[in-house]
Parts: sequence; C-alpha cells; structure tokens
Amino acid sequence: MTTEEIEKKYEAASAINVPETKADALNLLAWQLRLLSQYDKATAICEEALSVADACSSKDATGKILNTLANITADRGDISNALKYFQQAIQNFEYSNDSYWLGAVLGNCGNIYKKLNEYNLALEYYHKALSLYEKQGIKNHIPVWLSNIGNVYHNLKEYDIALEFHIKALALREEMGQSSEMGTVFSNIGNAYYEMGEYDKALEYYSQSLKVDLENEFSMDIAIDYGNLGRVFAKQEYSGYDPDKAEEYLVKAGAMFEKLGNKQYQFVFHKILSNLYRNQQRWEESDNEFRKFYALEKEVQSEEAKQEAEKMEYRRKVEESERDRQVKLARFQEREKILDNILPSQITERLIKGEQPIADKAENVSVFFSDIVGFTTLSQKISAKELVSGLNELFIQYDILAKKYGLEKIKTIGDAYMAVCGVPVFTPDHASRTAQFALGVQELFAAGVEIDGHKVNVRIGLHCGEVIAGVIGEQKFAYDLWGDAVNTASRMESHGEAGKIHCSADFMRAVETVHAPSLRFIPRGEMEIKGKGMMKTYFLEKMSVP
Repeated sequence: MTTEEIEKKYEAASAINVPETKADALNLLAWQLRLLSQYDKATAICEEALSVADACSSKDATGKILNTLANITADRGDISNALKYFQQAIQNFEYSNDSYWLGAVLGNCGNIYKKLNEYNLALEYYHKALSLYEKQGIKNHIPVWLSNIGNVYHNLKEYDIALEFHIKALALREEMGQSSEMGTVFSNIGNAYYEMGEYDKALEYYSQSLKVDLENEFSMDIAIDYGNLGRVFAKQEYSGYDPDKAEEYLVKAGAMFEKLGNKQYQFVFHKILSNLYRNQQRWEESDNEFRKFYALEKEVQSEEAKQEAEKMEYRRKVEESERDRQVKLARFQEREKILDNILPSQITERLIKGEQPIADKAENVSVFFSDIVGFTTLSQKISAKELVSGLNELFIQYDILAKKYGLEKIKTIGDAYMAVCGVPVFTPDHASRTAQFALGVQELFAAGVEIDGHKVNVRIGLHCGEVIAGVIGEQKFAYDLWGDAVNTASRMESHGEAGKIHCSADFMRAVETVHAPSLRFIPRGEMEIKGKGMMKTYFLEKMSVP
C-alpha cells in the first residue's frame, strides 16, 4: 500500500458520519498498516478509532480496536501492554456477548503466552477459545485452536497428545473443504511423527504439506517443507535414509530461507546439512556449512536479531490462524455483513462512503404488509419464550421468500411484517415479484402455521405507488419508507380477510402490465377505506392448474 493509498483510505474512513462504521473503518486501516509494519501510524489511528468508539459507547467496536492495538503492541515486543489491551478487549466482548470476537481474543492471548513459553496459560486460553466456539457452533474456526493446542503439547514434548489435536484439526478442515489451510496441519502432524521416530509417516505428511503449499504458493511454508523432508532423509535411523535426497531438499530449503531473509530457519538447516556431510566424511563441506550455521546463529542470538526473529515467528503463527478466518481484511467485512442484515447492501455502501443523509424518491414500488390474525389474544395465552420463538421461525421463512423474489424487508412491528420491491434498486416487475412473494406467504399458512400448538392465520395487503426511502438515526439507524403508498398498503392489510391477499386496483394494473397469466384478481367491489374513501379492491389468487 503506497503512502497516497493510505492517505485516501484514511480520508474516506474519517469522512464517515456513522460512529460505529467510522470506528471499524479506521480499525481496518490500522490493521492493514500493522501488516506493513507501519506501527507508529497504525497506533495513532487506533487511538483515534478508540475515541470514536468510546463516544458512541460501542463495546464491540472498542473491543475490536483494542485487539488490533494489542497485536501491534505485541509486534513491537511490548508483551506486557499487549496482554493489557487483550484483557480490556475480552472485557468488552464479554459485556457485548460477542462470542466470535471473544473467542478470537482469547486465542490471541494464548498466542502471546505460547511465545513466552508460558504453556499452561497458553493452553488455558486456547481451551477457552475452543470451548466457546464449540458451544456456539462457530465451526469454521475450531481447527485453528485445535492446531495451536497441538503445537503447545509438541513444545512440551507430549507428542502423542499433540498428534491427537492435529488429527482432529485435519479432519475438520477436510470436512469443511479448507484445502489451502491443510498444509500447516499436515506439517504439524509430520513434526509429531518425526519426534516419535515414525519417519515413514512423517515423510508422508511432509510430502502432503509440500503439495498443498506449492499449489497455494506459500513461499515460507514451502521452504519449511523442503527442510522437513531433508531432515527425514538425513536421519540415519530411518530405513529410507538417503543422503542424496536429504542434500537436495536441505539445499533448496537453505536457498529459499536466504532469499526470504529468514535467518532463524536458515541456520537450523545449515546445521542439519553440516551433520549430513560429516556422516559422509565430506569434511570440508561439513566445515563450510557449520561455519555458516555458527555465523548465523550468533547473529540471530544478538538482541536485535532475536527480537526480529520473534516478530517473524509470531506473525507466522498469527497468519496460520487468520488465514482460515481471513481476518486481515474480513473483520471489516464482518461488520459490513452485520450492517447488510440491518440495511440493504446498497445503502450500507453509501453509508460507508460517508453519504449523509440518505433520502431517495422512488416513483413506482410495491409495498407488502402482513399481520397475524388474533395475535394479541394468542400472546396472552403462551409464554414469552414460545411467542418470540414462534415469530422468529415464521419470519425466517418470510425472509427466505423475500430473498427468493427480490424484496427488501423493511421491518417487523410486533407480528406485522413490512417489505418493499423496487427500492433501493429499481425493479421493473416489482408488482409481479411482490405478488409471488405474497402467494408464497399465503401458502405457508395454508399448509398450517402453529405457534406453541396454536394454529394461526394471516392477513396480507398490497399496493404500489410512490414512496420516500431513507435512513433515520445515527446509532440504531433504520431504513424506512414514507408516503401514501405505504399507508394504503397498510390499509389493504387491515381491511383484508384472514388467509387472503387484499390489494388495490393500482396493484392489479401494475401486475397486468407485465403479463402474469398464473395470477387472477377477484373483485371485492367498492368499500370504504379509512383515510382513502371509497376504493375498488381485489383479492389476489393463484390460478389453479387443470
């Protein structure tokens, strides 16, 4: 990312007028700067984002920024303050009851303690993250913590336990089709078998790791794979001991590590290569490799090189977990996903770009209203839990149908459901789509809908016309509609009949203009509609197939 690109992203984030969205945008930029090692600028932007999040009292936004700040601080080697920020982030996510982010931060704490060789604490935090994700069914991220737990047991030389966790991680990744992430898991399993002296199995898994990493062009992991294969073939206790193959792989690994500038791994494989040459009595080459090993080891063990190696290793561990979750860029996308569940995606994009206020006039849309018959009486007969559960299950079916036919849910008010077609995106066949949606809802109830054992029915009202659409509020904002078309659609519902779809003449004409032979309209005659006077209305039905 160039300086100019950073400035443009900063200006775009700063211009957003919705506080939580602005805080998230700044946080994403800080995370990107962290990946570029621009720690001072990333820290300053985090501090700005925190002030925005604090001002709107958003625990979630504050927790995400603290997590970013903790990672930046850890990268800089300030472990004490990094842990402090992680703990503050945990408190915020516990308060907001955000299981996804709470698990991520707990796992990040485990990463810190693992780096410090505080293995008991690392296991404690990894198990907390794992337990939380298993309980909440956040299945996609469970393999990360299984692998990390396995790596801790590996460091504790409890290789059999490490192997159990790595195999569980592999099974889950295979089940979920996370093929690009399996290289690291294969490598972990190979490491456990290597330490257990099962070299054939180690070779098998290292080979599979190399295949995955070559397919995905993971340079650092490829170099590690070559080195691991080399050390297996260099093992004299291995029945397949092959010094020529060992040399080939170890030389490849060393060259790649040198190109990547990773002295920490490079010097280790120089030592293995030196031992290999010594076993073959290639004394001069052995001495040459040992000199390289010694020089690099000395350099790595200097204070500055030690800190750099620690940061590189830590980044690799972070990337291992975040490659699965695509957290580097997807954390902001997660926020966008939440916004898209509240607002139409087109409106979300306009908000993120800083447009304020959002107000649109749509000349021709269709509006849907429905209401459950006798709901007030029913609500007095059943428990709150059953009431909410029943409505939730029902409205999920509505949402599925709305997505199928291209309607935008506007809101639910108690047992009422309001949707629109034709805004924020113009839809020429909005009336026929809305008709099909209404018939779909009608069929749900015709098939039998029950809430806590009580059968319920629905009234549906449809109308089309002109509306004003826009976003109200800055914190708990909502996308809403205003205008006569909204009021008339509501009247169609309230003056309708149970199990029927009541619509206006305007709606009928709009459907007929797009030719819908499978639909028919049954005249209801003229009737007094509150606030509208006398109107001709119709019941919409689906033509029966002969």
